[in-house]
Amino acid sequence: MSNRKGYVVPNVHSLIGAEQPSKTSDSLRHKLTTLSVITEFFPPDYAATGQLIEELVKQLEKQGINIKVFTGQPGYAFNTAQAPALEQLGHVRVQRSRSTQIWSNRIRGKAVNGVLFTLRAFLHMIRNAGKNDVFLLTSAPPFLSIAGYLTHLFLKSAYVCLIYDLYPDIAIALGVVSHKHWLAKFWWAINRQIWQKSTGIIVLSPAMKERVVAICPEVADKVSVIHNWGDPELIVPIAKEKNWFAKQHNLDSIFTILYSGNMGRCHDTDTILATAKQLQDEEIQFVCIGGGPKRESFIQDVKRLGLKNFLFLPYQEKSVLPYSLTACDLSLVSVQLGLENLVAPSKLYPALAAGRPIAAICPKDSYLRQLITDGQFGISIDNGDSDSLSKFILNLKSDRQLAEKMGNASREYLQSNFTPEIIAKQYINVLEKSII
Repeated sequence: MSNRKGYVVPNVHSLIGAEQPSKTSDSLRHKLTTLSVITEFFPPDYAATGQLIEELVKQLEKQGINIKVFTGQPGYAFNTAQAPALEQLGHVRVQRSRSTQIWSNRIRGKAVNGVLFTLRAFLHMIRNAGKNDVFLLTSAPPFLSIAGYLTHLFLKSAYVCLIYDLYPDIAIALGVVSHKHWLAKFWWAINRQIWQKSTGIIVLSPAMKERVVAICPEVADKVSVIHNWGDPELIVPIAKEKNWFAKQHNLDSIFTILYSGNMGRCHDTDTILATAKQLQDEEIQFVCIGGGPKRESFIQDVKRLGLKNFLFLPYQEKSVLPYSLTACDLSLVSVQLGLENLVAPSKLYPALAAGRPIAAICPKDSYLRQLITDGQFGISIDNGDSDSLSKFILNLKSDRQLAEKMGNASREYLQSNFTPEIIAKQYINVLEKSII
């Protein structure tokens, strides 16, 4: 499969195979004293980053790795604003810094909170760095890896950067800052220094790897593509007529399209809205579960257009996800135009586990198109092409065998490529390299 830039996108199986580790993690356990995971978000936060890190930590723990987590107090929790400062989850030690939530719903407030957490993380790393320890630093907040870089300068500690979202590139793509601005140039310069001193860099898609290498060619050999995952043991296909969540919200007897997760600035909601407008006279229900910066404006647009085929629900507890994610006939994933090599939607993988067809609204260069082509579990739609999405929805609605075939393919594709066990082994491979 080729894209507009003229290079060939490799088959996803070859990518996954290239990241496969050795069969045993014995060498890692013998060399690695502690893996310290540093991330601003961790349960009871429902932020996707925190949920993913929790699942990753559990899988790495099963491999016999000693793990510590340093995180913040909940900023996006359901029922609590405070969690224990020190908590033992199995053999995993979780330490939380004191809470700082200044204007947490605003961009500037989030930036301030992120800076304060980064400072606390740096002090924690300086106090707790061991000879054979490795720090795994997420991009939540985006500048957290600076703490790893400084700790390395002082103590020669090894650190691995886990990049969920690539900054300042996202801020530039969203028009928050110009690529000519001194802040963007300074941030890129800092990123180059951080990446060069790291022992490994993990990104979520081939396109993200390409972008990182374009910024800093010297780290090409350090960058590993490791996808996110879905848990097929937690999320299992449930028929809507047997699903209490679907019944509770009157979704069990109507064709339902689900968007579940963050409605952020990086996600295309306009195409979804236009599609719903085209299908407003059909017996079709759109359901949006989650939150994010675009949620309120999305709701207002639905009201302005007088659409009656939309249902908005808040984020759901993790125990509800097996039911909310299967209370549909089609799942939607979207990436805003211009952000195809900067973000990777984590909502894709639980949707695969749910065993439903998937429609990805994304730019032509998005890695999502390669996955869909390889797995045959849905369709990819150009941003703004509500006509094609509407036709696909109507086709699925009338052809239940096609819907079932694509749903089965979703589940099979996840189980073959993106389970927590498979992905954890790929992380182990990177960690092994970081201490050789």
